[in-house]
Amino acid sequence: MAERSFKQEVKKLRLGAGEEFRGEGILAVTKALLQSGVSYVSGYQGAPVSHLIDVLADANDVLQDLGIRFEASANEAAAAAALAASINYPLRGAATFKATVGTNVASDALANLASSGVTGGALIIVGEDYGEGSSIMQERSHAFAMKSQIWLLDPRPNLPSIVRAVEKGFELSEASNTPVMLELRIRACHVYGTFTARDNVRPAFTLKDALDNPLRETNRIVLPPASYAQEREKVEKRWPAAVRFVQEHKLNELFDGDAGDIGMVMQGGMYNTALRALEVLGLADVFGESQIPLYVLNVTYPLIDAELVRFCTGKKAILVIEEGQPEFIEQAVNTILRRADVQTRIEGKGMLPMAGEYVAGVMKEGIRKFVERYRPDLLVMAQAST
Repeated sequence: MAERSFKQEVKKLRLGAGEEFRGEGILAVTKALLQSGVSYVSGYQGAPVSHLIDVLADANDVLQDLGIRFEASANEAAAAAALAASINYPLRGAATFKATVGTNVASDALANLASSGVTGGALIIVGEDYGEGSSIMQERSHAFAMKSQIWLLDPRPNLPSIVRAVEKGFELSEASNTPVMLELRIRACHVYGTFTARDNVRPAFTLKDALDNPLRETNRIVLPPASYAQEREKVEKRWPAAVRFVQEHKLNELFDGDAGDIGMVMQGGMYNTALRALEVLGLADVFGESQIPLYVLNVTYPLIDAELVRFCTGKKAILVIEEGQPEFIEQAVNTILRRADVQTRIEGKGMLPMAGEYVAGVMKEGIRKFVERYRPDLLVMAQAST
């Protein structure tokens, strides 16, 4: 049974190129799927993405007009298993469920999908139920992404960034023959905003096309000796292809600041809270212009070594803002910089809590500690100007 009806809101899914879409994050994700030429969508309800299933169910007429197959799955494993259709066929498919309980249930299907690799774009949209308001164990999707080598997107919590993440997620998946996971925290799912719509796109290849033209490639089956070749392909082909795509399409974002000798590296999902904390400290204005340079990871896995080295070179210290534990990103940044012989001081969990949600108060205190240690003059000037 649906949590609520979206019968009125789904009318916005028919908006065409140049029209303004206004609504919440979940509805924007659905519109982005339609704009991306998705062939099929599967999913299992679970907060904070349960409304995505409700939207898709209420939008059945729109989906049928475009030739898109939607299935409300019996569980997360079934939803993830549906993505196997994209292994041999150029089908763009999406699956959605709650994380991390959903990723636990779906982990076997996801691991096999990641090993086989995909031909069509495969996007896994997970609701990251972490922190305040969560109803489950406090774990992270990041571990699942790293375990199976599934690229992880964590876009800034605004509608244009979320929509771009969906669209580029499919392209990244196809370019690297690897499934992509898009994580949305509770606030991102329900953030309200606008973006400029594009026309919906009928899938270039449909499930009917696949049924009419059956294809079987035994080297995609996850059994020896194929599984050994698949692991090598992950490292030698898929990973470099993903890195190239992320760099060429500038999926991560750099925001310059006057205090060039320090910087902050953060998950995209932390951006809004970090900017609010900076504003309260007097280190950013109401328009989001930060005095401290920011490197925003809309792609948190894989990290892009060259971008990190370029951002950190010449800085005496950076603060890594990474919600949850363990500190996967902070550890990786340490390794990347030391291998490149960049001696920038790396702060993270020493300034910010190891565990728990990074709400505005927590973020403010961590950033204050960092600036107080490395650029106390910025705080002095901020206080003097108030």
